[in-house]
Amino acid sequence: MSQTLLVYRYTAQRKRAPFAAVSGSADTSRPAGAAEPAQPSQSDSFVRDAATVLSYAVLGCWTFWLYAFGPAVTLLRAELGFSYTLLGIYSVVVSVGAALAGAGFARAAGHLTRGALLWGSALITTVGAGLFTLGVGVPLTLLGAGVLGLAGTTMLMVVQAILSDGHGERRDRALTEANVGAGLSAVFAPLVLGFLAAGVVGWRAAFALPAVVLAVLFLRYRHQPLPARSQHHGVPTAGGLPLACWLFAVLTALSSAIEFCLIYFGPQMLLRTGLSAAAASTALAGNYLGILIGRLLGARLTRRPGRSVALLYTSLAITGAGFLLFWTSDQPTLAVLGLFVCGLGIANLYPLSLSLTLDAAPGREDRANARTQLILGVIAAASPYLLGSLADQRGLATAFALEPALIAVCVLMLWGGLRARHRVTP
Repeated sequence: MSQTLLVYRYTAQRKRAPFAAVSGSADTSRPAGAAEPAQPSQSDSFVRDAATVLSYAVLGCWTFWLYAFGPAVTLLRAELGFSYTLLGIYSVVVSVGAALAGAGFARAAGHLTRGALLWGSALITTVGAGLFTLGVGVPLTLLGAGVLGLAGTTMLMVVQAILSDGHGERRDRALTEANVGAGLSAVFAPLVLGFLAAGVVGWRAAFALPAVVLAVLFLRYRHQPLPARSQHHGVPTAGGLPLACWLFAVLTALSSAIEFCLIYFGPQMLLRTGLSAAAASTALAGNYLGILIGRLLGARLTRRPGRSVALLYTSLAITGAGFLLFWTSDQPTLAVLGLFVCGLGIANLYPLSLSLTLDAAPGREDRANARTQLILGVIAAASPYLLGSLADQRGLATAFALEPALIAVCVLMLWGGLRARHRVTP
């Protein structure tokens, strides 16, 4: 794969000097011996403008749908009486939709404005949610799941692109903060779904809530200018992605696979500790709570630039420690504690890995964004299936050895991506 080699360093740790210092000219407006004027710290330069607030809210809507989807399929199975195999196909269809979105996003982003992509994908995602919840029978609900995955992932990528365009090298903080709201949605979505399912309204009403919020956002922000695509002077927008970008993209996808495997099979592991099926499913909220708290901490830590790499290594270590506690414990309390610690570690893997991915492709952020979601869609479909197949053959406890393997590969991808980034020469 041919590519133009460029000097590129991750500049989140330093700001570019004022123009006078860069050009070497003296500042004649200041008397000799006068103190240098105070420069605003980079941590204070982060501005949550209207486009940022809109992006945070839209991401929360998508996350609500995404985390309500799993419990909803279980409720749908109880109504339609289909097999466990078909239940798994629903999640595969969503992942395939996500992969297709990743395959086509770069081209769509090159022809449509951010606003057209954002509101168009929001509308189609709402249609997908409607097909899934109101469709009669398996074919229509499966079609709705596919549309939900395709359009919802497109909406996710537009949000990530807006935050990347608007905040540049501080995108790590923007993406981390955005995922705090996503963490809140992840906690509340199953709770709202369960509450409505137990009442006369029914679980389907839960899927209308993000649609209502998106409608309100459209009325409020439909004329809001959104950041244009990032422009990098002297950096080509064509050509292949750098090796570092690919390695960071795989890191982003694998870190999500760690979370997916825990979500799909964590409750089954808790059954070994003596918990009932209902209690085990409820205990998964401990993992979501850990994710929420971890993202709140991550948002605070990334207020100062240059901490992404250290925070990623720390997060992977915490994830590994929490998983070992969860995996090896036969006591319910310790196992749930392990899930909570896993959540703390997993919390910032995705936003920080994605930030490194986009940083490694200056001028080609849309392409990097799209390829990351394509890889993620494939891995999201494959990893739970692989774990389930291993569980059928070797037992669930043995199959969960896949998790530490994924964590180890994430460490290698992070290390390799950093090495590849630093080897780039003129």
